[in-house]
Amino acid sequence: MSIVKPFRGLRPKPEYAKDIASPPYDVLNAKEARAIVEKNPNSFLRVNKAELEFDDNVDQYSDEVYQKGKDNLQRLSALGLMEREASPCFYLYRITMDGNSQTGLVALNSVDEYDRGLIKKHEHTRPEKVNDRANHIEYLGAQVGPVFSTFRYDKSIAEQFKRLTAVEPFINFVADDGILHELWIIKNEADVNGIIKAFDNLPHTYIADGHHRSQSASEVCRRAKAKNRNHTGDENYNYFLNVLFPDTELNILPYNRVVNDLNGLTVEQILEKASEKFEVSEVDEEISPKELHTFGLYINGRWYLLRPKEGTFDPNDPTGSIDAAILGNNFIDPILDISDPKTDKRINFVGGIRGTQELVKLVDSGEYKLAFSLYSTSIKQLLDVADAGQVMPPKSTWFEPKLRSGLVVNLLDW
Repeated sequence: MSIVKPFRGLRPKPEYAKDIASPPYDVLNAKEARAIVEKNPNSFLRVNKAELEFDDNVDQYSDEVYQKGKDNLQRLSALGLMEREASPCFYLYRITMDGNSQTGLVALNSVDEYDRGLIKKHEHTRPEKVNDRANHIEYLGAQVGPVFSTFRYDKSIAEQFKRLTAVEPFINFVADDGILHELWIIKNEADVNGIIKAFDNLPHTYIADGHHRSQSASEVCRRAKAKNRNHTGDENYNYFLNVLFPDTELNILPYNRVVNDLNGLTVEQILEKASEKFEVSEVDEEISPKELHTFGLYINGRWYLLRPKEGTFDPNDPTGSIDAAILGNNFIDPILDISDPKTDKRINFVGGIRGTQELVKLVDSGEYKLAFSLYSTSIKQLLDVADAGQVMPPKSTWFEPKLRSGLVVNLLDW
């Protein structure tokens, strides 16, 4: 079974939705966030990334930063820009980019199901990031950034989504990046119960993006249970804010890599060592790989196409056959001596939405010495890894479009 629970969401009034809804807190740095807020002081970035209002020397994990986020959330309600539903409901959230749409259910999911592995994950989490978001939730008394999840296509759910979105959406706006966001409020008791029943038939759901947000919700629940002598299991802190999309509609873009040194090697030595595990051929144009197990390497102003040689990976290994793992195990680790890309400061990652031109720009500027372009991981690969109980290689999926924060907030009602 997969529990989905309706709730009394706090959301913008339709006329303020475009101004309030913001990108997720973790896809922008403070400088980029400040630029948005300067143009739009009602941006939800002031809630989920409140450090933008402080000098860079202020600890972003300090109490004063969390308190500022809380103050800014309360401000949006006090000004009448956001309002809370009178009764529990679901929401359907559709995002359309480049003519492709994905429609997901905004609901609360069970922390207990997450803790027991019924909500499957594919990433490890870092304690400091979990603690940050847990503190953020506690200070605000609200979950403000939804987890992005998926489920295997289900005909009954698809039919309900189609029927319920056949009417005009309650919220409808095109963001500054040209992406359309639509939101429907599902209040009818029969419709709510129909959704609950349909999801109850799913054996599992899967976290696509938001492992730290879901783990932080689990941490908040643990803390709250320890403090509450009258804990029942029905409290809002036993659930976390989620948006669940069918796997057939999700779009994963490549997650490219840039490295800031050559590990003491020359370009010629790099290419020579690469040829031991890859077929290497120079090409005259930027490489955006068009098929699985092909890579682009940009170094010294030139592009090279890399194809892994037979025996360099096990095609039957759900994790080891993912391109990020192939590249890491056969190039980035043995040649560049980067064994832990999550913590090594010599490597950075560039979302595929920025294109290969961003890789060229970063290398040609001298900030980085070489770049890799990858083919995108498929949703099937992600689900296979999760079903096998394994962990995806770091930074191997870039979901696009991103959910907007602030469209629906879950207040915890301490």
